[in-house]
Amino acid sequence: MVGSMIFFKRPILLKGHERSITVVKFNFDGDLLFTGSKDHIPSVWRSENGERLGTFSGHKGTIWDLDVCRFTKRVLTASADMSAKLWDCETGECIKTFTNPGPVRGVAWADGSNMFATISDPFVEHNAQISVYDVPENDDPSDYSDSPRLEIELPKIDGKRVNPTNIVWLNLNEALFVTFDNGSIRLYDPVTGEELDEFFPHEKKINRVKFNQDKTLFITSSADFTSKLYDVVDLRHLKTYKTSAPVNDAVMSETKDHILLGGGQEAMSVTTTSGKAGKFETRFFHLVYEEEFGTVKGHFGPINALAINPNGRCYASGAEDGYIRLHHFDKSYLDMKDPVPEGPVDGEDEDDDDDEEKEEEGSDDDSD
Repeated sequence: MVGSMIFFKRPILLKGHERSITVVKFNFDGDLLFTGSKDHIPSVWRSENGERLGTFSGHKGTIWDLDVCRFTKRVLTASADMSAKLWDCETGECIKTFTNPGPVRGVAWADGSNMFATISDPFVEHNAQISVYDVPENDDPSDYSDSPRLEIELPKIDGKRVNPTNIVWLNLNEALFVTFDNGSIRLYDPVTGEELDEFFPHEKKINRVKFNQDKTLFITSSADFTSKLYDVVDLRHLKTYKTSAPVNDAVMSETKDHILLGGGQEAMSVTTTSGKAGKFETRFFHLVYEEEFGTVKGHFGPINALAINPNGRCYASGAEDGYIRLHHFDKSYLDMKDPVPEGPVDGEDEDDDDDEEKEEEGSDDDSD
C-alpha cells in the first residue's frame, strides 16, 4: 500500500451538525453538497469552499437519507419521525410532508423527477414498506396526494423481519432496486409492485449502495468487511474489495478507475478504541485490480457516508464524530496516471508501428 500516491490540499472541516453524520450527497452538477445527520436538520454547502448556504428545518427525528432532483430544484428527505418531506431547494421551504407507516429509511427520485419512492422500517403492527408517490413538478403542490400511488408491503420471512436499507430507481424507471439487512437485493416493478428478482451479494447487512452517474455499475457496502462491484444490466458480480472493518459506504470516481471505501469499527465500541485501531480512514482502491493504494485519515469515529464530486476533483466524508471533511484533490493526484498499458500517444498511429515492423522484416529478408 502506497499512501503517498494521494495528495490533497488541506481539507475543509464543515462544522454545521451537532450529532453523527448519516448522509452526504453532491447534486448532479457537483457545485452543492447536501448533508444529513441525527440532529434533525439537513444542510446545504457550496462544494468549492465549504460555505454553508442554508438548512431545511422541520423534521423531528434523525435524517436517514436525502435526494436531490436532476436540476437541483427540489430536495427530498427521509426521517425517523415517520415522514418524508419535499423541499424547495432555493428557498428552503417545505412544499409537502408525506407520512409513512414507520421510520423512513431511504428516499429516491425517479428519472424525470415527477415521482419518488420511500422505504420505511417496520413499526408496531406495520411491516416494512415501499411507497411510491406522484409529485409532478408542473402541478400545484396542494394537488399532491397524501397517500402513495403504490404500496409494496415487505412481510416477515420465516417469522423474522427483514428491513430495507436503500432504494434506487434503475434507468428509465424500469425497476425499484432495494437492498436489505439480510444481505439481499430485490428488484420490484414500480407499476404493479411485483417482485422481479432477488439475489444475495452479501451474508450480512448491506449498509449502502451507490451507482455511477449513468447507472451502469453499482457498488455495495456491507458489514461483512467487503464491498462488491456489479454490472447493472445482468447483475453480474465483477470485483470484490476487502477490508479489515465493516464498510459503511463506498463510491466510484467518475473520472478515474478508483473506489473510495469508508467505515470502521462499530460506533458503540469507539470509546474503547484509538483512531488508528478503529480504522476510521477513507481507503482508496483501484477499481480493476482490487488493490488498496492509499488511505486518508482525520476522523475520530466510523465514517458513515462518502460522496465524490461528479467532476472528480473533491470528495466529502461524514462520520460518527459529527464532522464532514471536504477534501479537494491536488493537481498531482488529478494528473496521476494509473499503471496500466496505455494506447498510442496522440499523433501516433498503431498502423505506423506495423509499417515499421514490416520494413524491418523486409530488410532482414534482403540480407538473407
